[in-house]
Amino acid sequence: MAASPEVDIERLVAELPLLEEPVESLRMLKTAVLALPMSTLRVRVPGLRLKGLFNLLNGDDREQIALCVSVLERLLEALDPVFVAQNFKEELQRGLYHPDDTVKILTVSQVGRIVESSEAIAEIFNNIELLKQIIHCIGGEKISVAKEAIKSLSRIAQTKAGLEALFVSTLLNDLKNVMAISDIVRYRVFELIVEISSVSEESLGYCIKSGFISQLLEELTGDDVLVRVTCIEMVTTLASTFHGRKYLAEQGIIDKISNMIISSESDPFSGFYVPGLVKFFGNLAIMDSPQQICERYPAFVGKVLEMAEGHDVTMIGVAVDTLAILGSSVEGKQVLQKTGGRFQAIFKKLGNHAQSASTELRVRCLDAISSLLYLPPDQHTDDLLAMTAFWFSSLSTQPLEMLRSISTQPFPELHCGALRVFTAIANQPWAQKLMINSPGFVEYIIDRRVDPDKPSKDAKFELVKALVNSPTTAETFGNQHYLRLRAYMRDGPYYVKAISTVAVEGAE
Repeated sequence: MAASPEVDIERLVAELPLLEEPVESLRMLKTAVLALPMSTLRVRVPGLRLKGLFNLLNGDDREQIALCVSVLERLLEALDPVFVAQNFKEELQRGLYHPDDTVKILTVSQVGRIVESSEAIAEIFNNIELLKQIIHCIGGEKISVAKEAIKSLSRIAQTKAGLEALFVSTLLNDLKNVMAISDIVRYRVFELIVEISSVSEESLGYCIKSGFISQLLEELTGDDVLVRVTCIEMVTTLASTFHGRKYLAEQGIIDKISNMIISSESDPFSGFYVPGLVKFFGNLAIMDSPQQICERYPAFVGKVLEMAEGHDVTMIGVAVDTLAILGSSVEGKQVLQKTGGRFQAIFKKLGNHAQSASTELRVRCLDAISSLLYLPPDQHTDDLLAMTAFWFSSLSTQPLEMLRSISTQPFPELHCGALRVFTAIANQPWAQKLMINSPGFVEYIIDRRVDPDKPSKDAKFELVKALVNSPTTAETFGNQHYLRLRAYMRDGPYYVKAISTVAVEGAE
């Protein structure tokens, strides 16, 4: 009788250090460990002697190393992080010096597991040399290794002891030394610092005292255009937390970014960094009050409208996405409405782009139109309904037919984009009147044949659901159409009508 997979694993692991050519046995071992469920491995693996398997990583055979990494990855996952930290300290440390990047990634990911365990993390803090080498991994050539190192160090810094270890010890000098390797590595360290700063106000405090945050902000407002592009992305991430925004405001950084938008008018290279500045304020508008952000920083709104009016496709795309963000709230819609005829003209441009731009920009415009036109049911005031009806009419001479034409094109992303616009306005009485007065529109809605794929069927179902759930649909559409919509909703998005066939004797 064949031996069980469990016995095979024990035998193979025990024999590996004794073999001169271990590759074939490693292949068998890899097959065995991948075949067993993790629940079984958790029972069997603690009794295995894995040090011999770690030693096989020291060879020059690339296949041997790759097989060892695959096997160890699976076996170590079955072990408790405390067990790994206590029993494989030397192996983990050697792994960080290994010339093969897959071994480094394996090692750093195991450190990541350890630091997620409140019981095991102390083992890492007691091994400064290990932490030092993880920091040096940020400066490696392979971005995959650096990313794993950043991830593990971010986890370490989520505790008070971790913050102390990184910023109140000799490791701070290691971070600064690694940072000096190159511009690319410097921004990797900034990425780590921003991730740590975003965790809490206390974490931000440690990063400020280290001097890294002030260095990042100095580079943001410096003269190097390409540096600005990278820095604004990181500062935008920092601003995604309340304590981060508070700090940036107190340091006058938000005002400086606004001034950078103003001064960009005379900068021939502003096209590189202005999109990032606009995205920064767009994110602020999401997290804070759109009205307050737009009123306090009018240069932001002016730049967005200017970009939307222009001819640079990249700038138009960023402007469209930002308008979608601003228009996602009623407060933001009201801010845009205050720009008057200028915004009406931009809405017409959105309609033009939705019809004739590249597919990507068409989809972005349709999503922006959806965001701008949607009104929550509890916000259906006469003024707001009049505003969205006016905006919709600005899209084209026949906006409903224009969108319906887009929805029948053989491109799923455009088809769904147009359906999302219909869904956005489906609960508004003026839109329902346009729909019922458009010949064949209701028939189009309930025709399942025009929705060939799952995303299209789901998008159509959302439209039907929005209509059925609106309290004004029955009166506007009439009972017959309303009942057909309800039947569609009852049957669900993937309903297929059964077709019965009757066999006739003698028929071919």
